[in-house]
Amino acid sequence: MTPRTAARLTWGIAALCAAGAVGTLLLASLNDAVDTQVGAFTLLLAFPLVGALVAARQPGNVVGWLLVAVGVFLTVNLVGESYARYALVTAPGSLPGGLYGAWLGWTYAPIVAILAIFLPLYFPTGRLLSPRWRPVVWLGIGFTVFAVAGNALWPGPDVMVRGLGPVRNPVIFLLRAKPLFELSRNLAGLCLLPGIAGALAALVVRFRRSRGIERQQLKWFTYAAALDPLPGFVYEYAPDIAGMLRAVILPLVPVAIGIAMLRYRLYEIDRIINRTLVYGTLTVILGLIYAGAVIILGRLFGEVGTDPPSWAVAGATLAVAALFQPARRRVQGTVDRRFNRRRYDAARTVEGFSGRLRDEVDLDTLSAELLAVVDQTMQPTAASLWLRPSAQAPARRKGEHPSPRPT
Repeated sequence: MTPRTAARLTWGIAALCAAGAVGTLLLASLNDAVDTQVGAFTLLLAFPLVGALVAARQPGNVVGWLLVAVGVFLTVNLVGESYARYALVTAPGSLPGGLYGAWLGWTYAPIVAILAIFLPLYFPTGRLLSPRWRPVVWLGIGFTVFAVAGNALWPGPDVMVRGLGPVRNPVIFLLRAKPLFELSRNLAGLCLLPGIAGALAALVVRFRRSRGIERQQLKWFTYAAALDPLPGFVYEYAPDIAGMLRAVILPLVPVAIGIAMLRYRLYEIDRIINRTLVYGTLTVILGLIYAGAVIILGRLFGEVGTDPPSWAVAGATLAVAALFQPARRRVQGTVDRRFNRRRYDAARTVEGFSGRLRDEVDLDTLSAELLAVVDQTMQPTAASLWLRPSAQAPARRKGEHPSPRPT
């Protein structure tokens, strides 16, 4: 396929997915479920658009096409779900084919297979590490086939519609074949876990073998994938915050892949990871201190079952504000020492040199120490120091004495 044909095809698919995203948002507004669909809207835009951009630039790399495929299946899944909810729950009988929209829920299987198995296997080169990883590919294919067959042909009533519950499968209703479809579902489960384990093992092996640009690309991908489960954990305690996090964090995987594949500001990922570790840890520590202070002061000076006094909340807030900078420095030092030892050692070397610089007067010794610091911190292949010669005072004639300074 030529780059022009690939660009036209992928951008055409991306345009259809964008139209599907707008339709999903419109149906969500009719269903009074806009808040729950904001994250889905950003996903429907991120995956196909980034996939089209990568596939148009690198049509021979399968990663871009995988992103486009995720966009297509997501569009079908979410549009079908919103359509079914409107046709069967919000306005029953107003639109035809509501059951078929619910039936499209089987499209989750290819999405899971691509995100959990195929992308870790093929990112970022678009090729397997070696032929020995082909069984993992077949596990992903097996999961997709068995999951689609087991769910799309399940006689039901097991097709779920939010707000209505399970409904009958509108495509096929073969009760006698139910054990066969149940076997297909079980086989899908048996393929999924080994497939994910194999994909993660391939990602680890690729990371350990990688150098330079490829290692930075893998860092972008793993950073975004590591943040992906965060909205699910937060949802148990703060559903409103989880909704906002879902809209921001879930699209990070395609965005990170796009940055990595197009090699845009690759080396900033080290700083992003460092800042995430520092401020994430700092947020947890200060949050626990704030909550502990409010609870303790409220128990000591407030009545049981009532809100803590306002001065306790204000005092806890001031305490957290006063602890922010010292805690940030301590956490930054710990993170650098644990996860960025090279930077930590370089900072300590520069700090020690700065202390000796104030007392050093010998130029040769100072030059040697400066070159040693540059070698330890920056590790260049070669380093040299050139000093500009100072201006020479004009030579005095023989027998001439300097004129006396005025007193």
